Amino acid sequence: QVQLVESGGGLVQAGGSLRLSCAASGRDFSSYPMGWFRQAPGKEREFVAAISSTGIKTYYADSMKGRFTIYRDNAYRDNANITSYLQMNSLKSEDTAAYYCATPARIISTQAMSTAQDNYWGQGTQVTVSS
Repeated sequence: QVQLVESGGGLVQAGGSLRLSCAASGRDFSSYPMGWFRQAPGKEREFVAAISSTGIKTYYADSMKGRFTIYRDNAYRDNANITSYLQMNSLKSEDTAAYYCATPARIISTQAMSTAQDNYWGQGTQVTVSS
């Protein structure tokens, strides 16, 4: 059973930073990309960033490029327990949303994560940016 548990959300002032973490367990993640999505009140869920299984390739939504960085713990000491991170800098009020970690049910490309629907999802962590 795949489980994704996010942490690290909170309240931050505009211009500040937060690092979100996603603890993933329940399968061999060495072949699967990881991704982050977000959903603001009254809006649809949107793609934020994705990272390849090796951690070498990354893909970002245009509005996050240069401010957000996705990375993952690929030490592979234990392929069934990994952590994905989203470092968010220069936060803006429009970044306020619930942030969700995701990994696809099937092996897909890093870029395909941006439109993937057949994912495992975490419960989300709230990020609130005050202006």
